[in-house]
Amino acid sequence: MSQVLARIRTLTRLCIAGPGGKLGAVYFVLVFALGLAGVQVTVRLISWTADFYNALQKLDVDATLRQIAIFFGLIAISVTLFLTGAYLRKMLQIRWRRTLTEAVLDRWLAGKAYWHLRERTDHGLDNPDQRIAEDCRIFVEKLTVEAIELVTNIVALMSYVAILWSLSTFPLSFSLFGQAVEIPRYMVWAAPFYVAVATGVTHAFGRPLKALTVEQQRREADFRFALTRLREHVEAVALADGEPAERRLFRERFQAIASNWRSLANRELILGCFTRPYFQTVLRIPLFLALPAYLAGRVTFGGLMQIGSAFQNVVTTLSWFIFSYRDLTELAAAASRLAHFIEAADAAATPAPRPVLAPSPSGGLHLRDVVLATPAGRSLAPLPDVALEPGHSYWLAAPSGHGKSTLAKAVAGLWGHGEGVIERPHGRLLVTPQQPYLPLGGLRGALAYPQAPEAFADTELRAALATVGLEAMWELDAAAWADLRRGLSGGERQRFALARALLQKPDWLVLDEATSALDLDAEEQVLTALRRALPQATLVFIAHRAPRGIDGVRKIDLVRASRPEPLSGDILPLSERLG
Repeated sequence: MSQVLARIRTLTRLCIAGPGGKLGAVYFVLVFALGLAGVQVTVRLISWTADFYNALQKLDVDATLRQIAIFFGLIAISVTLFLTGAYLRKMLQIRWRRTLTEAVLDRWLAGKAYWHLRERTDHGLDNPDQRIAEDCRIFVEKLTVEAIELVTNIVALMSYVAILWSLSTFPLSFSLFGQAVEIPRYMVWAAPFYVAVATGVTHAFGRPLKALTVEQQRREADFRFALTRLREHVEAVALADGEPAERRLFRERFQAIASNWRSLANRELILGCFTRPYFQTVLRIPLFLALPAYLAGRVTFGGLMQIGSAFQNVVTTLSWFIFSYRDLTELAAAASRLAHFIEAADAAATPAPRPVLAPSPSGGLHLRDVVLATPAGRSLAPLPDVALEPGHSYWLAAPSGHGKSTLAKAVAGLWGHGEGVIERPHGRLLVTPQQPYLPLGGLRGALAYPQAPEAFADTELRAALATVGLEAMWELDAAAWADLRRGLSGGERQRFALARALLQKPDWLVLDEATSALDLDAEEQVLTALRRALPQATLVFIAHRAPRGIDGVRKIDLVRASRPEPLSGDILPLSERLG
């Protein structure tokens, strides 16, 4: 419990600390103040109950009508306070949800934590989208409701108990085993005893709900991810006639949902066997307990109803834990998942780099005693000690499975498994992968990524597309680009990524199979244009075949640990061989 409360405090501080969070705290205070005003209206309604029923008992028509008018006036005030508080609570929720979401996103994106967490599956780390979107929403919504209700109920409880104390002037007298027993102001003591027993039973029956709720949300996220993954790979699935396999996967994921859902339903049924009768009797028990005093003639009918109303408010206020148990369970589960996600992201953002990354004294790219490994710890083949100097073009050659793409990730600072030292060059280094990423949004945003479209003039964007043979795309409107984006071939995607690289103007450009989907002629045209546009850049090709269209490429065989050497005549640029 203390750990959960500590996590809730930490997340609440994040809500308040961000932009707009302090104004949200003002909203919190206002909603709380409105809640206290609502308590005063309830106190007045308790007093009204005695006046109204006493008037009925006396058959006093004028007093009865006056009390009816007072009742509607109090209800109007209560409704106004409630609606105003509800609106301010909504404004509070969106502000705190924004600040909390921004804080979680900052941690997820900082230090490329999203990359380092990609293989983690514990505590829901396999579904970061749910942690960020759903858990932030659940936490803020439940916190702003339950926290305000808790504090308001504490204040209200003192008011209601004071009223019940002043009204419960009569004792409860009975005989037990031949001994006379008298309990003074028994109505006051009966309320907490009644609720304490009910709370203990509720917690005992409902304790497993937290774990079941967490598991249900995880399985829902897994099912949603499978659906999203099909949408992202519709062409490959359609060409492979993969519908039956996808259906099996969906059925398995949904079966997991249904299995846990049944466990959740069983536990809620067990809990409901106690809480449902409690909910339906809690408003009548006060009258039954006060009946002895009324039947003994110690209170009037109006006094009976007033005592019943006061007792009812005390019991319902004390029963907040019972009424809110499911919401508190969701709050605790969301807080636990979010806190663990933030802790994992913070740790992943500052990993101990292995191999060690260091700045290069000479400004080049140097590998020394580098042995990369898989996340499971299996070492890949050792890499030779090589030195790549600025201003040249290199081809790192090796067969499949030798760790070429893993080396590209290590040079970029993403790979944290292995040993040795990688001395990184000065200037801007850009790695272009085999499968380029096209972000959501328009053509200009995708082309300028990761910078904003406004960072480049339209002439620059259009020229970059023209350089790689995609100038026709420039004429597309937003709808046409959205349609084309989903159907781009592998070669078109790679051309697009190279156009993006042209705009970034890196000092070092590492191309990891970045032209593998192009034919030889297209590769030569694109790479010739690339070298012409970036004459001073160092180009590092990681590929199975020699790059075409670039003169002076130096080959480094990662298997034989050879020194950089010019390419042999059979793999010179195509233009020279034809020429």
